Amino acid sequence: MNEEEVEATGWDAIDEQMNRLYGEQEPKHYGALIPYSLGGKDPLQGISAYKAEKPYPHWHFVTYGFSELYAKESSDAEYSGYGFELTFRLIRNADEEEPPAWALNLLQNMARYVFSSGNIFASGHYLDANGPICLEADSKLTALAFTDDPELPAIDTPNGRVEFLQMVGITADELEAMTTWNTNAFLHAAQEELPYYITDLLRDSLLEIPGIQNAVREGIERDGSSTGFFYVDQLEWEPGKSRLFGKAPAILTMGAKQAEMVARLLSARLLKRKELALISQQLQVILELAEETGLSEGDKFVRISLSEAAVRELSATLLPMEGEYKLSSAKGLIVRVNKTYIKDQDGQVVDTIG
Repeated sequence: MNEEEVEATGWDAIDEQMNRLYGEQEPKHYGALIPYSLGGKDPLQGISAYKAEKPYPHWHFVTYGFSELYAKESSDAEYSGYGFELTFRLIRNADEEEPPAWALNLLQNMARYVFSSGNIFASGHYLDANGPICLEADSKLTALAFTDDPELPAIDTPNGRVEFLQMVGITADELEAMTTWNTNAFLHAAQEELPYYITDLLRDSLLEIPGIQNAVREGIERDGSSTGFFYVDQLEWEPGKSRLFGKAPAILTMGAKQAEMVARLLSARLLKRKELALISQQLQVILELAEETGLSEGDKFVRISLSEAAVRELSATLLPMEGEYKLSSAKGLIVRVNKTYIKDQDGQVVDTIG
């Protein structure tokens, strides 16, 4: 045993938690052939897949590499590395001996996103995959939610705290419900239909179940939305301009893909007196409820105050269709919606919205 193996305290801490659940079961383990630090394409050093039997047969994946597996290197004394490892539960045929390769690739893709962007996942987050989470499958699951693994509480390792975040495959309308309400509250309401949050590529939307529909509707009315930050891939701002006979309105531009969700969030956030931040790589737009509409601008930052009448009008009229949306209750502001082009991994346009 070499020195690195002896000092794999972070790795051992993860193994200890999995052994607590699965005893002496030897998992299927898949390690990176070439370390990421040496030019390999897989950021995770390993993924293990365990055969779980309750409440019905499924694979229980756990990653190794978001946290610090060996010596402590980061300056964050509280957390180990990114502070989490991902888990994923996928329905398994009783006679299935090898986990599907697409699930391993999906976990590595999540790692590529985190390692390249520095953006981390946390319980309650969600991610739109813009297509089936398994590319080869005819599945309605086109997005992912992240929640605490129901069997793996956070642990304190010699390298810091590690949380186990379970990745859950969800449908497009479930993603909308989570965005306009609350991810963890939705999953809690659905736990009888989705025990242990096991992903099943063949399932239909949980929103077809009246009890879950009612829980979502009542939750939004009661709580509003927990989505304080919403990423918008097309987000632009043109300040109002003075002209001979008055002033031209300011223009807020966004893509059609997010326009409908922004309309819902306006009601679910602002009418509950919660701010909504629209975020892109170049710009941050803060929307807030106020007595009257007003604008303030800074470097890559805009704050838009909207009256209740303006919030209700914009929420009711904004559609995922290309065009300009003018408000009778806020004449100094126009919202422009552009087409959104959905592209595949090769950059080819596969769908157009708006």
